[in-house]
Amino acid sequence: MTPVRPVVDAELRALSAELPLMPELTPEVVATLRGLPSAPLDALLDGRDVERREVTVTAEDGAEIPLTVLVPPGAVNAPCVVWIHGGGMIMGDRFANLDIPLEWLDRFGAVVVTVDYRLAPDVTGTTLVEDCHRALAWTAENAAGLGADPAKIVVAGISAGGGLAAGVALLARDRGGPALAAQVLICPMLDHRDATTSTRQFTGPGVWSREMNAYGWRAVLGDLTGDDVPAYVSPAVAADLSGLPPAYVDAGSAEVFRDEDVAYASGIWAAGGRADLHVWDGGFHGFDALFPAAALSAEARRTRTAWLDRLL
Repeated sequence: MTPVRPVVDAELRALSAELPLMPELTPEVVATLRGLPSAPLDALLDGRDVERREVTVTAEDGAEIPLTVLVPPGAVNAPCVVWIHGGGMIMGDRFANLDIPLEWLDRFGAVVVTVDYRLAPDVTGTTLVEDCHRALAWTAENAAGLGADPAKIVVAGISAGGGLAAGVALLARDRGGPALAAQVLICPMLDHRDATTSTRQFTGPGVWSREMNAYGWRAVLGDLTGDDVPAYVSPAVAADLSGLPPAYVDAGSAEVFRDEDVAYASGIWAAGGRADLHVWDGGFHGFDALFPAAALSAEARRTRTAWLDRLL
């Protein structure tokens, strides 16, 4: 028996009626999606008084990792957000969904650092999360020159980027730094096992389906299976969620990642940590990124930003 899908919010259902829903991903489809032009950063920055810096950091294997740094005018001891884009770990770039952290730049003068980590299957295993951790390390080392407070660095991401942000927080804890003030995990991709009720509910065509999710995980895991899968790659398998920075975790009720995200927040609580969990009734995967003006999207963004504002 096929599980029944939760109802989608009426406004979002109408707005998404024309979205192309892919039943599956193939190497050819991914190549086409990767070839689409990047988000127009100039349009996002239009009307904002922001200094843009392009930086390249070097990974341990010698690869060059591009970062874009956005600094508000007169930044002094400002909060700083290391932003990690989504795309199933197989597509996307550092300009994707950048409007989300730009809201935090506007609201509380945050410096934004966004990272172009390498994608699967070009690289596999921990390489993606290591690239993101390298961006975090560079940010902490250069905080003063960016006008940022090293005690107010936040790692944040959406979808695959949310999962990588959780992995970065685990890496930073286990390596003794850099210190993080918070982690913001927006509909994060956390569990390679793909076995929850919510994944089964979203088998078949969708914004992000169980089949698409399985394709992304196969690409990033490569030859890793079973107990060989590190928690830094698939944070849901972490045996110890203690000692992590406060987490904001949210998801839609009508999406693949709902149950694994609820379980992750519950695991943080069980370890004595802080997590603020929101499951938005009627939200599908990435709803507030795709349709930011919808009423549910505006509420989700406003709530997330208010949490960060209180924390920082």
